[in-house]
Amino acid sequence: MSFIIRHTELANFAEQVFRHIGCSEADARTAASVLLAADLRGIDSHGVARLSGYVRLWQAGRVNTSPNMHITAETPSTASLDADSALGLVSAPHAMKLAIEKAKNCGSGWVAVSNSNHFGIAAFHAMMALEHGMIGFALTNASPLVTPANGAERMLGTNPICWAFPAGEEHPLILDMATSAASNGKLEIAERKNKSIPEGWLVDKNGQPSHDPAELKNGGMLLTLGSDLDHGSYKGYGLSASVDILSGVLSGANYGPWVPPFVSFLPVLPDLPGKGIGHFVGAMRVDGFRPLDEFKAHTDHWIRRFKETRPANPDAPVIIPGEPEQQMQELRLKEGIPLNDKVVDDLKQLGLNLNISFPS
Repeated sequence: MSFIIRHTELANFAEQVFRHIGCSEADARTAASVLLAADLRGIDSHGVARLSGYVRLWQAGRVNTSPNMHITAETPSTASLDADSALGLVSAPHAMKLAIEKAKNCGSGWVAVSNSNHFGIAAFHAMMALEHGMIGFALTNASPLVTPANGAERMLGTNPICWAFPAGEEHPLILDMATSAASNGKLEIAERKNKSIPEGWLVDKNGQPSHDPAELKNGGMLLTLGSDLDHGSYKGYGLSASVDILSGVLSGANYGPWVPPFVSFLPVLPDLPGKGIGHFVGAMRVDGFRPLDEFKAHTDHWIRRFKETRPANPDAPVIIPGEPEQQMQELRLKEGIPLNDKVVDDLKQLGLNLNISFPS
């Protein structure tokens, strides 16, 4: 990576792109913010590297940039939201705002989303609850790249889970993880860097272990957390299945092998059981359980004690979930965001196609 760009310049470019494809000013700002949050936190696979992919989905008619999102079922603490084919970068924050408002009134709020698209990093949506003194939760299903435990067929997405816990003097504790052994984004990054991947991430189309990140394009499959039965792959399978049920089956979205692909050149399967991609988000008021200040103080205490854990390797101390991303964000806010040469070329070409200047 040799190109460094300030996050404000990158955000402005992304906003212009979203505006060009028909997003309102507010939706363009929201969508760009989700992508920039990924780049700032070091989740490069889910940042502006995917910007042209969203544009291609719009060009293919699979994204509605002027959606009429509407609630299809509701109780005081829950709702189902039809996103009307919106960008997931827009529908998930909208759903999280609904969940937060319900939590203010009921103690917790839960919103299932159907008819949506890829929503970026789960952490962005879960972390929205933090500024309200709440615990945030975000899930999404995704197109099938993962085989279940003991399987040899693509049935599940990488199906991430995110919890966001507020703290006091310490940074919030953010658990944002795929339920596969590795995310598809890590394979994309490895492929761009021409690097091999560890055993246990991927098998080829015949179910044999592979170290080639490009194998996924040849019919290979990602493995669930645990990688094999001896190492607990059924646990990763169970977590992924839970995400799929909450995001897809509960919301009325597609699920399992029917979840539409992110890439526009792959066809959507016929006879779909639901609508689009599904998400599930939630917010819980801490003060529904105990005073917020007490919870934050004890979360600080928890974090500090775990950071003091005697490490197995003195050069690799125990870290807190979300700590590397927080450190990366502080660094990149100060020094700028490094972009892979292939990503830069892609963004420059996107700018040329849309008559939008990419920062030099």
